[in-house]
Amino acid sequence: MSVENSFKKNGNKESLKNAFSKESVAPGMSWREWKSKKKEEYRKWKEEKMLKKQAKLQSKEKEEPIEEDKIEKPWYTVSIAVPGSIMDNAQTPSLKAHLVANIARSAAIYRVNEIIVYSESSLERFEDTDDNLKLHKKNHGCLQMVRILQFLECPPYLRKFYFPLHKDLEHTGEIHPLQLPSHLSINDESEYREGIVLNKPVKQGKGSYINIGLQKPAVIDKILKENVRVTVKLDKEQFSKKHFKGKAVSPTAPLKNDNIYWGYSVRLAKSFNAIFSESPYAEGYDVTVGTSDKGRNVDHVKIPKFNHLLIVFGGLKGIEACLEDEAVEVDDPKELFDYYLNVCPIQGTKTIRTEEAILATLATLRPRIYELQGILNDT
Repeated sequence: MSVENSFKKNGNKESLKNAFSKESVAPGMSWREWKSKKKEEYRKWKEEKMLKKQAKLQSKEKEEPIEEDKIEKPWYTVSIAVPGSIMDNAQTPSLKAHLVANIARSAAIYRVNEIIVYSESSLERFEDTDDNLKLHKKNHGCLQMVRILQFLECPPYLRKFYFPLHKDLEHTGEIHPLQLPSHLSINDESEYREGIVLNKPVKQGKGSYINIGLQKPAVIDKILKENVRVTVKLDKEQFSKKHFKGKAVSPTAPLKNDNIYWGYSVRLAKSFNAIFSESPYAEGYDVTVGTSDKGRNVDHVKIPKFNHLLIVFGGLKGIEACLEDEAVEVDDPKELFDYYLNVCPIQGTKTIRTEEAILATLATLRPRIYELQGILNDT
């Protein structure tokens, strides 16, 4: 009788002990060989037992969404849309990396929640896979910008898990770090931390082990898929010598609950229309702003109250170039937005680069945005 069957039949540890007795030694088998074999059988039995318990726990556990903000607060977001084609204007790979870094820094400084990288010519006819998009050189600028933006937003201690060596990232070492509140060192104290789910077996009643960039992992109450990135809220009153204890929360929880800017999300829009139609917010963007030197003087406009603000920037030829796309059914770009603004009406240069326009626009609109978000500093 096998070890597993013996234990199942009698249901106690004594039967397991009997299965390991000397009488069960096969003829011609040395004691060392028998002991090694039984150790291997016992190890397999323990693994099977653990897997069955975990499967039972998962079957009973209801699919619950990651905990959202329980405190009712106004939720204001700012999104910016940037064309990937501006990458083609950078002459070297190093300049491309610095170009994206400038956009990321501006977004982080002014607490932007979402960065949309869009194609000025529709890519809807192509499939969604990276491999198919890479076949077309026009798309590479969009993909490279998305990749670098995601890399910069990711906490440094998690990058090795999510970003293998890639040609698009070879010059990111030259870039100044974003230093987001989520980019914590091992010595920083914070109630929230970003982490990755570890492939580590758990005992009954416990959830997943999470690498949160500290010397000890954290244990959360939910069983999540391996390698998933998760935001963890630590319980400072419950910890042990082996691990911290916490719970998985929404990535927006630090901002919603404690007004801690936690970084931006990145979205690829394969057409100009997709900027608006694929909004992650159920109600879409309620206030949209286009930027152009042909727009209205920003000094004469006051942005109304909003829930989700979208600011769209053009490329080398401006937003007007997007009208050449057959999918855009308007003749005047002003018809696409609630406000079409010139944020630098008396500029001293012939042109303003897109990354410069982003910084100028966010700085100009900052008082109104911060006023609505309740974080305007009056001192």
